[in-house]
Amino acid sequence: MNTRRDFLKTTGLATAALGLGLPQLNFAQSKADQAFKISLAEWSVNRLLFSKKLDHLDFALEAKKHGIYAVEYVNQFFMDKAQDVAYLTEMNTRCQNEGITQVLIMVDREGMLGARSEADRSKAVENHKKWIEAAKFLGCHTVRVNGYSDISWSTRPEDAEEVSKLVSDSIHKLATFAEAMDIHVVIENHGGYSSNGKWLADTIRKANHRLAGTLPDFGNFRISTLDGKPVSYDSYRGVDELMPLASGVSLKPRVWDDAGNESDLDYNRMMKIVLSHGYHGHVGIEHGDKDREWESIVDIRKILETLQ
Repeated sequence: MNTRRDFLKTTGLATAALGLGLPQLNFAQSKADQAFKISLAEWSVNRLLFSKKLDHLDFALEAKKHGIYAVEYVNQFFMDKAQDVAYLTEMNTRCQNEGITQVLIMVDREGMLGARSEADRSKAVENHKKWIEAAKFLGCHTVRVNGYSDISWSTRPEDAEEVSKLVSDSIHKLATFAEAMDIHVVIENHGGYSSNGKWLADTIRKANHRLAGTLPDFGNFRISTLDGKPVSYDSYRGVDELMPLASGVSLKPRVWDDAGNESDLDYNRMMKIVLSHGYHGHVGIEHGDKDREWESIVDIRKILETLQ
């Protein structure tokens, strides 16, 4: 079994070798005057991946077939491959040969960075490190983690400040580890405390590291359920609060208000908010209708193209 040191040595050699090959060019989005770039989050086609109708290695190529030249991975679909140099090299080769940009890795199921127990938090931090290394190997600029805790919002919403301190400490440690690789470590609003925009922005600021940031998700502002009713945070306000710290954006076509109501995304309104913060990076589509995943992805891609 390779040690982390062995993996890093191999990663360095492989990255240097790839640097001598074809550059990662985004042929579909090369115009300098474009306001933002379009990418595709792998979760959009999660049903196809879980059912084995689509293989993770083919995801990027399928995205390109549907007019998207940048991809955002989900670690669940290559969970045991974070340190598999041959597998990661194959991912690189496929993307390089097709001019596809690998943007980020969304990391799940590696422990709670806001756990009560210091031992559990330390283990979670260690578990995430291999994905930062994998992101570097793949040429991604960011890993997305979760600001989860076993102190639940549903039972202890009054403990928000305590959870914020625990999460921010773990994020600082991960960002410090990522510094040598210049990889951003960001939290997405993803349920519980993290779906409160102000809480998440404050937590990231407490982490106090240039590589600690956010991944605003337009649709993930549902905090929890209380007495059978959704508790939510206004999506437009939340994105506005998170954008100053963002190194990526996830687009879902449904949004929330403070009263627990869900509605269709106002694309123009939301993208004006995103761009008002000087953001010109990737807007990652994260949506796929059941049984018409690719068609619905293309529908959103076309809407975004009209806003360029």
